[in-house]
Amino acid sequence: MIKRIIASEFSFSVKNFPVTGLIGPRQVGKTTLVKSFSYEKPYIYLDLERFSDLNKLNDPELYFGSLPDHTIILDEIQHKPELFALIRSLVDEHRSPGRFVILGSASPELLKQSSESLAGRINYLEIYPLNLLEVGGDITLETLWLNGGFPEPALQQNRRFRQTWYRNFVNSYLQRDLPALGLPADPSVSRQLLMMLASINGATVNHSMLAKSLGLSMPTVKTYVKFFVNAFLITELPPYYSNVKKRLVKSPKLYFRDNGMLHYLLGISDRDGLFGNIAVGTSWESFVLHQVKSVLRSDDEIYFYRTQDGAEIDLLVKRENRWLAAVEIKLSLSPKLKKGTYIAMKDLGIKKLYVLTPGQDRYMYEQDIEVIGLMDLMRMLHA
Repeated sequence: MIKRIIASEFSFSVKNFPVTGLIGPRQVGKTTLVKSFSYEKPYIYLDLERFSDLNKLNDPELYFGSLPDHTIILDEIQHKPELFALIRSLVDEHRSPGRFVILGSASPELLKQSSESLAGRINYLEIYPLNLLEVGGDITLETLWLNGGFPEPALQQNRRFRQTWYRNFVNSYLQRDLPALGLPADPSVSRQLLMMLASINGATVNHSMLAKSLGLSMPTVKTYVKFFVNAFLITELPPYYSNVKKRLVKSPKLYFRDNGMLHYLLGISDRDGLFGNIAVGTSWESFVLHQVKSVLRSDDEIYFYRTQDGAEIDLLVKRENRWLAAVEIKLSLSPKLKKGTYIAMKDLGIKKLYVLTPGQDRYMYEQDIEVIGLMDLMRMLHA
């Protein structure tokens, strides 16, 4: 049993909010977390993809009303969005912490009615695939980077199993989950777009180019990409806009949330395949980005910064309107910085820059620049 970092925030939320929403992609460990938690009152678990549990909700008001002193866990809530209005009503009648825990494989934007019906009553938490702090020494950095962080394939030492797992995972999303969330695309078109996004992982997105390649309109492609983002398959990293008079890059970068899925789509199955692939650098960026995101607070802001003149910083973390960390990501044990990095530091008023490498060494590169490994950076941000 791997203890998830988010468990402490989940505990705080259940003890202080009437409704806790735990969101994240399928198979990421949501159900395991909520079932293993020690609640202060009895709990009832309902899987809204199971017919026997759905039958209990033929009259949900009667059923919920018969369990006033229980924590009611509703898994895959996106299948029954009409329940949000009832939950709101019941919470308003009897507002106590830990009344409901809802699990969803989509963002609040796609959990229809949730933002309106449960505003002020729900605390959303997002769970990520496994990170280095959670797996400790059980899985090495390189192995987690290569195989991805979904618990089931990550903990398997069988390459054939991992490849089969990711094939089934992708097919399930394209053929069932995304259409159920409202994506109007044919699964074959969704797959083609997903493959194209894998090939440009880590690049600034060009919707016009994608639309032309697929023979679709640009608004249609933007809609499809947004569905991938809201289904937790892709992350949009926005550019940072400052008041400096610079020609700024204004398109977001797109990164796959899980490297195991990215590598499956790119046909990478082992270490040699990864390091021999032209995408190894952006794969490393994608891994670092999501490892960092998994230990940040929900209200932290993350950006990248780039000007058309070459000033650039890969990752910026802002907390309470101040820079928490500025990170330049390097796939090298002997990193070198370009002139553009120094210009970006000056543009943004960065007082300390971290140069992140795949190693474990930590030392001062220059007076205001420190080389650091991923584990040390994550520990620092988590603390």
